[in-house]
Amino acid sequence: MKKSFIEKVRNDAPMIGTVVTLNCPEIVEILSLCNFDWLFLDMEHGTLSVASVQHLIQAIRGDCSVIVRIPENSTVWIKKVLDTGCDGILVPQVKNADEARRAVMASKYPPQGERSVGIARAHSYGMSFSEYVACANDTIALIIQIEHIHAVDNLDEILDVEGIDGVFIGPYDLSGSMNLLGQVNSELVQEAIQRVKQKCKAKSMPVGIFVMKGEAAQKEIKDGCKFIAVAIDSVLLSNAAQNTLALAKGSATN
Repeated sequence: MKKSFIEKVRNDAPMIGTVVTLNCPEIVEILSLCNFDWLFLDMEHGTLSVASVQHLIQAIRGDCSVIVRIPENSTVWIKKVLDTGCDGILVPQVKNADEARRAVMASKYPPQGERSVGIARAHSYGMSFSEYVACANDTIALIIQIEHIHAVDNLDEILDVEGIDGVFIGPYDLSGSMNLLGQVNSELVQEAIQRVKQKCKAKSMPVGIFVMKGEAAQKEIKDGCKFIAVAIDSVLLSNAAQNTLALAKGSATN
């Protein structure tokens, strides 16, 4: 039986994933066959729809988990995306405890929340409805994204909200909220990131982060991150194409 993302993030070795923005089932199939531990399907940026997200999920192979970042903290988006059968959702721009509670209420079935009931792929189109509903609150991950300095300042009260399964740091938007857009390695931004990591560690809350390069992922693992998204599908494709072309033309630098 496939382990839930929650079980993996709590008990297994740190997980390496990548961000998916292209609506191409073959790409996610290839990435899962490359043994990425998880895939981050991004609906907040890019053109992915609920229907395309479900088609992408259907192409993923093996034990690869899939987390979908929804466009906004909305009951409608949460219930529609959870019904696709993903392993969890990532809610962007959570800045305070009230917003965190809103996400919990929409993503958890009663009595823990108010998630709406519908027949969809998540429950095998009704064929495993009872089994899914019985365990969904414990196995379907709710991850909140901390990507604003206000969220960092309010993190203690956010982490007190029951029902959150993980925290994901968004360095780029965080830097923007500090008027340092793109300067993710600046001292002030790194200090804010460390505050998030330390507070999550104190609460035994799994923490993840986005990085652009594999070497940076190794540093984040050493720093205690449990789930890391490395690069973006389009960047991986363009880098590989450019490197191959440079080698073919004899102009590669390494």
